[in-house]
Amino acid sequence: MANTLADHLRSRSDAELGDLLRLRPDLVVPAPTDIATLAARAQSRVSSARALDDLDEFTLRILDAARLCREPSARDGSAATVHAAGSAATVDPAGSADAAVAAVELDAVLAMATAPGSGATATQVRAAVDRLLARCLLYGSAGQFRVAGGVDEASSPYPAGLGRPAADLDDRVARRCADPAALRRTLLSAPPSARAVLDRLAAGPPLGTVTTAAAVPAAGAQARGAPAAAAPAALGPGDGVSPVRWLVEAGLLAVVTDAPATAGSQAVELPREVGLLLRRDTGPLGALRPDPPAAGSAERDPKAVDSTGAGQAMELVRQAGALLEALAAEPAPLLRTGGIGVRELRRLARAGGVSESLAGLLIEVGYAAGLLGAAELPASASRTAVDQQILPTGSYDQWTNEPVARRWERLAGAWLAMTRRAGLIGRRDDRDRPITALSTDVERAGAPTVRRTVLGVLAGLPPGAAPTADEVLTLLAWQAPRRSRGRDDLHREVLDEAAQLGVTGLGVLTGYGRSLLAGEGRDGRDTAADDDPLGVRATEREHRGAASTVERALNDLLPSPVDHVLLQADLTVVVPGPPEPALAAELELVAEPESTGAASVHRVTPASVRRALDAGYQAAELHELFARRSRTPVPQGLTYLIDDSARTHGGLRAGSAGGYLRSDDEALLATVLADRRLAALSLRRLAPTVLVCVVPAGRMLEALRQAGYAPVPEDGTGAALRTGRPRARRAPVRHPVTLRSVDPLAAPKLTAPRISGLVEQLRRGEAAARAVRRTPGPIRAANGQAVDGLAAVQAHSQALAVLQQAVRDKALVWVGYVDAHGAAASRLVRPVSIGGGYLRAEDERTETLHTFALQRVTAAVVHD
Repeated sequence: MANTLADHLRSRSDAELGDLLRLRPDLVVPAPTDIATLAARAQSRVSSARALDDLDEFTLRILDAARLCREPSARDGSAATVHAAGSAATVDPAGSADAAVAAVELDAVLAMATAPGSGATATQVRAAVDRLLARCLLYGSAGQFRVAGGVDEASSPYPAGLGRPAADLDDRVARRCADPAALRRTLLSAPPSARAVLDRLAAGPPLGTVTTAAAVPAAGAQARGAPAAAAPAALGPGDGVSPVRWLVEAGLLAVVTDAPATAGSQAVELPREVGLLLRRDTGPLGALRPDPPAAGSAERDPKAVDSTGAGQAMELVRQAGALLEALAAEPAPLLRTGGIGVRELRRLARAGGVSESLAGLLIEVGYAAGLLGAAELPASASRTAVDQQILPTGSYDQWTNEPVARRWERLAGAWLAMTRRAGLIGRRDDRDRPITALSTDVERAGAPTVRRTVLGVLAGLPPGAAPTADEVLTLLAWQAPRRSRGRDDLHREVLDEAAQLGVTGLGVLTGYGRSLLAGEGRDGRDTAADDDPLGVRATEREHRGAASTVERALNDLLPSPVDHVLLQADLTVVVPGPPEPALAAELELVAEPESTGAASVHRVTPASVRRALDAGYQAAELHELFARRSRTPVPQGLTYLIDDSARTHGGLRAGSAGGYLRSDDEALLATVLADRRLAALSLRRLAPTVLVCVVPAGRMLEALRQAGYAPVPEDGTGAALRTGRPRARRAPVRHPVTLRSVDPLAAPKLTAPRISGLVEQLRRGEAAARAVRRTPGPIRAANGQAVDGLAAVQAHSQALAVLQQAVRDKALVWVGYVDAHGAAASRLVRPVSIGGGYLRAEDERTETLHTFALQRVTAAVVHD
């Protein structure tokens, strides 16, 4: 068996090295030059922690068993002995300098992990060991292996939640634990309150904190330090001060220093021997869970799941459109500290008809999707020259004209990929200030990984299985306990947001949601991504506008868009389905929405008809619009309303003479002049039929319309101007966050060709490294000895001849040279060309091209 991980990796086949890189892709960022570099990187603390984060609870426990079962160091005689199920396994104290290279017998791990009451079988333990060997957290053979360096540093200092041996803690405790019979009698005599403390610490971690007075040891007890990484449980006065003192004085707990503890408190540690004795019913590792906990006991019809999710998806698109339209009508100012203010968020929530939390989520998703952006205001329009507003971008107009399924896919894809946590909006930061939408306080680099992890749990369940939120959290805690620790609130947020977006329905991942998670959207990778590493075919598909798998699946569930309405006698307009984009734009102009859903209801009002006339419609055009769109006869009341509104529309004329207002109806002008709502215009009469004001004509028109009048603008000749809808102001176009975006905390994606190339590069680098270790004698002599001038000239001439021949033969050559700092060095290279006083050669080990000044070359030898 290899003594080092580097030797072990050198003995592995190309396929096995490829499997390692596939399981631990962070090892190739950047690409290692040789296997020694790969081994060093695999044993680093950061890489080891990444590998451990991907392991389930049971596999981590088996790794703890291997750490406990390491043979004791030859120079450390303080090893303890674990007695489990009548068989002994030698253990080494965590953190021993030689423990990383101590061999571990599989039989010892099996004896510890399959003890009566543990709940694990030998087959399950061997499978866990194989997973650890494949990731090189253990290395060696299936029967004997070693724990890789870096594992101890990245793991808890207390394997399996067991404390250190008593001999490393306290002399009193060591004497008590040296006599197993006396130790059992002491445990049996412990009062119930003290036994409760012991049971709590035996479950792990073995550290606890109590008030200093409760843990003061008797005279002669010697407290020793504990690893700084410990996380003690609080055993405050509520757990009983006297029980802890009793345990300390009885030698069942040891007072330790240098452990995390607050002022006025002291840390205590449960010795390993006591912990093992308390675990006699479950084995040294405690109760094990080889299989994931059950989840999804409730069953849902997959068709009902997809139908419910599709309905919510359609509603989300409508809500997002309403919210973005509210921002288009009145952009939200960006705070100096970043983000949208609390009042603005409330206003937008009311305008969109959603809760404040959902409004914050939609704003974040819209920004990530490239539908929202920040635009600077001109200096004349703001108090300062740096004011900014949040408003829709140019992409929003295109988005509104797309099918509902495609619009949803863009929103859901942005949510899945954005590095923002919308659930923090409205909470307080560490300075007790509210966290606002679009502020830097909601930036979380690992958010995409968390969303994919939570949805991955749902995707791993059988179709129709509906787990509760608690079941999902329990399953996550088993699948990745290190990554899930302390993230329950975040995981619940993901589940809630997935339901709000329609990714899930009835608590189950929808069919199109599975496709989105698998990257089969317009911006994601399809199933042929491995054959298209550059994304050329995906780009062509997007350019053609072809529907993705997600869009097609959702389209099949949504009702078809309608191009007609049903007019009622009470001037209500019933839309029997989602309106197509053109119809939706017309309804927005000529009617007021009353209810939304699969079938929406609108109402035609005098204000909505006036709005259409202001936008440039003529009465005849409105009659034609309703007749063309309605499948029912146009009510007579609607015809009268349009004609009456058109008759009074334009009774007032506004111009740009600073502005002016004229009308042939002197009584109407008198009414306007006396209207207190228009006092801000400072109107004054120039003639019986003319009024002027100090504000521009545009502002005067807006004020008159808000007051209920119906003016129309005119040009310098007095002809009425027919104006369309004013061109909406838009923020600069932003690229959306797509599924192609790289999660800052996610491991890189390695394709099969990439892995093969990396393995080949490692083999070449290893061969070059071996060659470097066998540097020829002439090169060493030229680099390490002083020679006279004539000999140096002869050696230099011989080196040039060797290099010129190597260029012709394309042979590998050892080159000795003096670097820029005057130090002698050597390198194995393949000469490419010689000219202009320089040698250009390729280093195959690093795959880089080097340039050597010929005057600095001291020797050259052809590589055998």
